[in-house]
Amino acid sequence: MNPMKVPLLDLKSQYQSIKEEIRTCIDELCDSQMFILGPKVDEMEQKIAQYCRTPHAVGVSSGSDALIIALMAMDIKPGDRVITSPYTFFATAGAIARIGALPVFVDIEPRSFNIDPAKLSLCLETMSPSQRAKVKAVIPVHLYGQCAEMEPILAICRKYQLVVIEDAAQAIGAEYKGRRAGSMGDFGCFSFFPSKNLGAFGDGGVVTALSADTDLRLRLLRMHGMAPKYYHHVIGGNFRLDALQAAIVTIKLKYLDQWTLGRQKNAAAYRRLFDEAGLGNGIALPEEIQNRHIYNQFVIRVPQNRDALRDYLGAHGIGTEVYYPVPLHLQECFAYLGYKAGDFPESERAALETLALPVYPELLPEQIEYVVDCIRRWKA
Repeated sequence: MNPMKVPLLDLKSQYQSIKEEIRTCIDELCDSQMFILGPKVDEMEQKIAQYCRTPHAVGVSSGSDALIIALMAMDIKPGDRVITSPYTFFATAGAIARIGALPVFVDIEPRSFNIDPAKLSLCLETMSPSQRAKVKAVIPVHLYGQCAEMEPILAICRKYQLVVIEDAAQAIGAEYKGRRAGSMGDFGCFSFFPSKNLGAFGDGGVVTALSADTDLRLRLLRMHGMAPKYYHHVIGGNFRLDALQAAIVTIKLKYLDQWTLGRQKNAAAYRRLFDEAGLGNGIALPEEIQNRHIYNQFVIRVPQNRDALRDYLGAHGIGTEVYYPVPLHLQECFAYLGYKAGDFPESERAALETLALPVYPELLPEQIEYVVDCIRRWKA
């Protein structure tokens, strides 16, 4: 077998397919000299709202800022508590902490890696009334491109009158029982970081909202709480989106479903090849629990010697990544919350076992075959 280079992600291939559209758009934007907000951002917001099947969408400076501004819009204050998963990118809990609230973690369920609704319910039930009164919101994360189990989560949040902020940074276009990510909670927070399925040429994000009131509040907050100019009603921030990023996202959005189909086909190819290679024992493939998994990542479980497999694949030119090696409750910056090892066993187990393989839409069939064959040889 000839050695082959298989990067975890290849954005250069994607760019070549849309290069002329992008360059024309950049030239138009440079000629206009309208770089902040403006018509390009307006257009992107309308098209993202339509794609996500939500009434409103507000472009913001990043996916992290999307979470922060959503919390601010609901007046989450220092000392309030917000429940989320410990198995996610730092920004989810970081946003909670940055506004002075306290993250409260609930463990994941092992099949989807998303927050476990039963454990969410138990967490709230076992709190004292005074503790529960401080809980203001829940942030379910749609990890790796698959929606969390939103029906029971929404029911629990209705019972306790909690705001629901979907962290859909990895899940644009994913669906739960026919409903799009970002359309089920009070807010949906998306990232346009370049490596996402729908990525910009830098940082960017968007917040979807169900109500006109929250849409207006988001728009006020992203401009320093200012309306009209130089008159500040609330303390907001600079969460504005560059017109360049919005324009690039709008161009790429036309191709998103095509790229998603490519990721899904690659995931299906992995399943077939893993089965043919007899790799079912000892390595678990991702499960499609919801009806539209968009495969932001294709994450396998390797219960034994995950790091050795990763080293082997790297030595053979195959890019991989561990999302995420340390759950948030064990991160040094969250030591003040008082959690310890063993508190969230499923998150801790996932951190030791998960490994992301290349799944980007431009991946060639022979590259997928090479990845699986390398895993077969490592296991032999």
